Amino acid sequence: MNQPADNPAADNQPFGSTDAERIVAKQSVELFSDNDPLILASGENLGPIRVAYETYGILSAEKDNVIFVCHALTGDAHAAGKHSLEDEKAGWWDDFIGPGRGIDTDKYFVVCANVLGGCTGTTGPTSISPKTSKPFGLDFPFITVEDIVRTHRALMSHLGIEHLAAVIGGSLGGMQVLEWVAQAPENLDNAIVLASAAQLSAQGIAFNTVGRRAIYADPHFQNGEYYQKGEVPKYGLALARMIAHITYLSEASIEKKFGRRLQDSDEFGFELQQETEFQIESYLHYQGNRFVERFDANSYLYLTRAMDYFDLASRYGGLDAAVKNTTARFLIASYTTDWLFPSSQSRKLVSSLVSTGRHVSYCELESHFGHDAFLLEIEQLTKIIKAFL
Repeated sequence: MNQPADNPAADNQPFGSTDAERIVAKQSVELFSDNDPLILASGENLGPIRVAYETYGILSAEKDNVIFVCHALTGDAHAAGKHSLEDEKAGWWDDFIGPGRGIDTDKYFVVCANVLGGCTGTTGPTSISPKTSKPFGLDFPFITVEDIVRTHRALMSHLGIEHLAAVIGGSLGGMQVLEWVAQAPENLDNAIVLASAAQLSAQGIAFNTVGRRAIYADPHFQNGEYYQKGEVPKYGLALARMIAHITYLSEASIEKKFGRRLQDSDEFGFELQQETEFQIESYLHYQGNRFVERFDANSYLYLTRAMDYFDLASRYGGLDAAVKNTTARFLIASYTTDWLFPSSQSRKLVSSLVSTGRHVSYCELESHFGHDAFLLEIEQLTKIIKAFL
């Protein structure tokens, strides 16, 4: 299907602590083909598939020190470092990946890849369809977490890496970790699942539904064919992000950071259409507007649906059956104020792992940051990950 790369680690170099030592390269590879496509869970075929990825650290001669990082819903392959010294912002998990950090690049060779259906280099709705020579839009096939992981496994195979020291991810990334375990039960040593679950709750599906409806209702959506029309559905996508961002926070974090403080005045304006009278309103608008600058509306539709469809127990004939064949050690971590993926879901997963005799550690971490804690509370996460590994 995919021949191993001649150079299995194209950016195989030290990843240090100074800015100059943390410059990383964007990489990509084309996998599958028209003649040898990826057969998706829906039954459709897709190929070729371009996968964008980044690597950090040095691959050992035995290729036994690889950690694969699975990003969350709106993340990407740029997990750490910068692409140039001029970049203002580092990768989304920069404080967690590096020498002596939670994922220690003095020990591990780290790979992070953009998901199938994404919009930052991996084939997705923004990619050019070979059949029409135009962006796929909604003609892109339906994708699932199963398809995402099979694509990333093909990437590892292309790099000549067949066994992983660990797979780690939070939220949608955690779902991918669980799918890795089910698909390749003997090909990884450690599975680290953060703020995630074996299925999305009805409440989570409900929020995703409202977010998608906001995009559909935007007059610039144009049935997903907005790429060459001059206007993207920015209002709908911003609203979807605002809705989702509320679920990433907690009541405690919102109260601590914003409370009922006003944005630009000490008195009410008594203006019905004033959108940013409160600081929390200004914050949500900022998050929505910033999101539109970096993400694609169609990708958001596809990836939220992939989350909705993920149900490990249903696909494998029960949760116990999904995990019983793995030799991996598990670390499951949840957060006290995460109401998108509450600790009760993590405990259910832990119970299945224990009942099937798996090696599992579980931590419920105190945090007022809600679901976003695995991206923000780096110090406590570093302690448990370093101890576990």
